[in-house]
Amino acid sequence: MVRHRPRRARCISCGATHVLLAQLWLSRRADAGAVIGAALEAKAAGSGHRPIAAALGRPASTVRGWLRRAAVNAEQVRVEFTRLLGALDPLAAALRPRGSALADAVEAIGRAAAAAVVRLSLVAPWEFAARVSGGRLLAPSLGVGW
Repeated sequence: MVRHRPRRARCISCGATHVLLAQLWLSRRADAGAVIGAALEAKAAGSGHRPIAAALGRPASTVRGWLRRAAVNAEQVRVEFTRLLGALDPLAAALRPRGSALADAVEAIGRAAAAAVVRLSLVAPWEFAARVSGGRLLAPSLGVGW
């Protein structure tokens, strides 16, 4: 398990302190986007939260929370990453349904990340997803236009 301690900074205009989160972490999550992404990939492949938690060495309740939040956001994530795929690779083949909204979202993230690597020489898919979503991939409300 990787431990991290986010830095804090004081806002010059309002005087409040804010957490500065590296782009490979998701907002309000103690695990890196790659760890959460591995859980989402396993769920999309048909695994349950308990085997996923055991494989990742995380509490079952934590993994269950990730999967529930991802299921709530799955359709919007699929739409946003499909849109991004089209922008990165206008000739990309259409996404085929994978059997669930979450599996469709995971497919869209992977395809958009692959297109970004080809076009922009970026990094791993889940770091890409964390960056594009501004760390809000599992946020309660995704908002419009990441």
